Amino acid sequence: MIREATPDDVPVIHAMIGELAAYERAPEAAQATEAQLKEALFGAQPAAFALIAEADDAPVGFALWFRHFSTWTGTQGVYLEDLFVRPEARGDGHGKALLAALAEICVTRGYERFEWSVLDWNEPSIGFYRSIGARPMDEWTVFRLTGEELHNLAATSRVNAA
Repeated sequence: MIREATPDDVPVIHAMIGELAAYERAPEAAQATEAQLKEALFGAQPAAFALIAEADDAPVGFALWFRHFSTWTGTQGVYLEDLFVRPEARGDGHGKALLAALAEICVTRGYERFEWSVLDWNEPSIGFYRSIGARPMDEWTVFRLTGEELHNLAATSRVNAA
């Protein structure tokens, strides 16, 4: 079963984010707190949304996503930030069910793109994504600014952010 997350799910989402970070070989990178997740998902202006996969009334996976906008299509889309299914529940269709639920959100709302990133070494996931018809965007490279570089660039801003 796939359902929308509720505020009561924040602790389990937080725990699964930690499990995902460990799987992705970066456990120290998962720094978000439960309070931050609760605000991001259920605050006055949610920045993200989440779905929960359940088996036998217990959460076994989640998808955390947000809306983005394409200037080319003129429509919003879904960006999947995290997809995770606990190891003991893998192979039971929960990952595909979470992706199908997000695809349904796209189709129902008229969104033309559903996108996500995957680590180059994660062959099991890459194979799974290809099996459902997803195509890698090989001609695109993800760039990221964080830490000192982010602050350095911001210091050059000429926007009056009063």
